[in-house]
Amino acid sequence: MQISREELISILAQFNPWWRAEPIADLPAWHRAAYREVFQWLTEPPAPRAILLSGARQVGKTTLLLQAIDGLLRQGVPPSNILYATFDHPVLKLAGIDAVMQAWREREPQADGPEYLLLDEAQFIRNWGTWVKHQVDFQKKRRIVFTGSAMPLIQADQESGVGRWHTISLTTLSFYEYLQIKKLSLPALPRVGSLRNLFDWAPPDFYRVTEVAQPYVSHFHEYLLRGGFPQTAQVESITQAQRLLREDIIDKVLKRDMTALFGVRRILDLEHTFLYLCMHDGGILDIADLCNNLGVKRPTAQSFIELLQATHLIYRLPPFGYGKDVLRARFKIYLSDAAIAPAVMLKGKSMLEDPAALGVATETAVLKHLYARYYSQSVRFSYWRGKRDHEVDLIAEVGGQTIPFEVKYRSQHTGLRELKGLLELCQQKSIDRGYVVTKSLDDFGVISQRPGTADAAIDTGSAQIMRIPAPLLCYWMGESEQGEAA
Repeated sequence: MQISREELISILAQFNPWWRAEPIADLPAWHRAAYREVFQWLTEPPAPRAILLSGARQVGKTTLLLQAIDGLLRQGVPPSNILYATFDHPVLKLAGIDAVMQAWREREPQADGPEYLLLDEAQFIRNWGTWVKHQVDFQKKRRIVFTGSAMPLIQADQESGVGRWHTISLTTLSFYEYLQIKKLSLPALPRVGSLRNLFDWAPPDFYRVTEVAQPYVSHFHEYLLRGGFPQTAQVESITQAQRLLREDIIDKVLKRDMTALFGVRRILDLEHTFLYLCMHDGGILDIADLCNNLGVKRPTAQSFIELLQATHLIYRLPPFGYGKDVLRARFKIYLSDAAIAPAVMLKGKSMLEDPAALGVATETAVLKHLYARYYSQSVRFSYWRGKRDHEVDLIAEVGGQTIPFEVKYRSQHTGLRELKGLLELCQQKSIDRGYVVTKSLDDFGVISQRPGTADAAIDTGSAQIMRIPAPLLCYWMGESEQGEAA
């Protein structure tokens, strides 16, 4: 089917109002943390590479591109040297990238200076990896940002990308970003440049934060229900937010992207697999149980899980360690946002009354915040299980350090008796500090071995254990996504 040049130019003109000296409509003034890195790579690229902005559907990639364009225009870049195109649009997808480029230059002659190409949902560009490679290698004056909801794990084009693009991963909103986008007026919390700094606090410091942070707790629980997608964060009701999450995000990925990008035909089996993972969020995956329950073969189930990871709906955590033991061991599965499971399971606000479900949602949120904070530092996440079935929920290996996190989101205060796995791991691996993510705001501070208590007889070795309430950890991790945090 032939697309006329006039029709193509007309569509591009609608997507690029700056060609007509018109402002970009409805553009938020507030920027996500990733904006700074994207804009730096556009204006002062550290290396001659394109930028891949990777993340799930509706996570804010398009808004970030348009904000970057607004920043370029404010710096005096000629409007004719900026092209935005989304290949989610059926006409642009059908026309192809070369026709789009020709229509752009027919409509807008090139001015002096670099050209800026901002391409949305570029996985729909035919042979996108080869095209980007060619642009980076031979078009030195072009600076390219392209987004993808399902690209990082598409193996066919990975070799083309080596040294050709820099990946910036965009997760759902952090708790800090969620509060910012909702424009909530809350008491100011002290800045914490590094969680390690908490070990230097005096007892009065913890008490003061406990008093100030009380209003944050209810917003944190609502955040777990609404999710970190900008659209769901801003709608009026939680019920509507969960419906949007279920229909506009999850269903489009499962029923549209999986068919269009990966040729999946057994959509019902894929949906059942995803539902199974929602019911076992944060658990160790028993692939045999999944296959028996759903009536699918192991290779099919494994393929579905890889595709769900490729479309940014789940994380997979291997067990701590390396070598053959890890290869044979089972993975833990986490959803990419804490609100996905309650939305899919139609739980609504009832999740807040279910301590087990609330604990799982908190653990999922903690992993997402740690990932968002550390992905650029080549972090490796895992979980640990000892010989006596003692466990540690999350372990971050980053910058030559091993940092364990245990989630104890419950009403009771946390003592050393409940942390046998964390203490065992710290002693085995000579780890000097660990973190326990707690529920109560006053369950905050270094765990001390108080005389006359059961904790006094427990050997902690050289490790210090910091209890930190989940709303505070997620807030601080989101606030300080630059520099060392843990």
